[in-house]
Amino acid sequence: MKDTQGYAVFFFPQAVEALGGAIKPYLQGEEGVEHVMCREVDTGGAFIKMMLDGHTPAGETVSLELMVPSGMVRMIVSARSEEAFGFGPRWGAQAGSE
Repeated sequence: MKDTQGYAVFFFPQAVEALGGAIKPYLQGEEGVEHVMCREVDTGGAFIKMMLDGHTPAGETVSLELMVPSGMVRMIVSARSEEAFGFGPRWGAQAGSE
């Protein structure tokens, strides 16, 4: 199974309003939790640079770089989907048997 990974970049509501229609094609989520899903994020400098994949009207895949002022970003969340991850019961260990 292929792992998926990337980042969800969440914006302040005022940022979404200020960016207006220019940011709308890239946004996901409901009002108040709008975010952009991207494969890479560069937080160095005054701007947050997001690298994402897009599609032309002809259906061709293109690489996009979207940059916004860092003050517009509420938070960045790492989004990963891996086949086996997490904590589970330790079947070999019994309570109090040390």
